[in-house]
Amino acid sequence: MATIRFGQHVIKATSVFLQTELSFALVNRKPVVPGHVLVCPLRLVERFRDLRPDEVADLFTTTQRVADIVEKHFKASSLTIAIQDGPEAGQTVKHVHVHVLPRRAGDFERNDSIYDELQKHDKDSEDVPSKWRSEEEMAKEATELRGLFS
Repeated sequence: MATIRFGQHVIKATSVFLQTELSFALVNRKPVVPGHVLVCPLRLVERFRDLRPDEVADLFTTTQRVADIVEKHFKASSLTIAIQDGPEAGQTVKHVHVHVLPRRAGDFERNDSIYDELQKHDKDSEDVPSKWRSEEEMAKEATELRGLFS
């Protein structure tokens, strides 16, 4: 697989660091905090309610595995795990995805500011290539993470 669909986007497989039977995990082109990754169902599904029970189970089991590794790898002490389900919730990529964000004491002045940042993160006006990480940077992080799942 050279590319994979992520909603309306096509992403390079080099950004994917884990794939299960029904889910995949990828690095983020514009992380809110270091180690901010996404976990998605393989099937292109826009809303959480439209996932089949086996997809929900795999998505959350995969999220749990990813969260554990990411928290340790990025030397965090906590996690924010979030799903923005629908446009009014801030979802701009039309594909269910779970945000996994490693957290540290003091990473935001106000702890809940993470949600403001997440909301801004995907806005079309904010989502411009000049703010994205390079393909090489993302591939390097994905390779590091991929090695932790073997």
